[in-house]
Amino acid sequence: MKIDAEQRAMLARMERAHAETERHLAVIERQIEARAERITTSSRVKARQFDRTSAWSRADERDFQANVTALRFQRRGEIDAFARKLARQAGAIAAFRIRHRSSELTGEGVS
Repeated sequence: MKIDAEQRAMLARMERAHAETERHLAVIERQIEARAERITTSSRVKARQFDRTSAWSRADERDFQANVTALRFQRRGEIDAFARKLARQAGAIAAFRIRHRSSELTGEGVS
């Protein structure tokens, strides 16, 4: 019984670490999108001063997507490192479950 409890605890720790890595990657994505929106908005201020509409135009969306792409490129090393870490963690969790035949230990799976 003690070994089973230790295995459950270890699996839970591994899954929490995996979820934390996913959250960190999501934070990076939100930071990139927020920064791209600020860049887009500030670069389009002059055009908006004369045109009092506040709607997000196609040109704004195009600029926003270009800014997102550029910012992702700048942070590609960090994003790739987290993606590799997620893959390693998912593999380790799957191997642990196979090794210990414990896929039924928790109700949640690895995404």
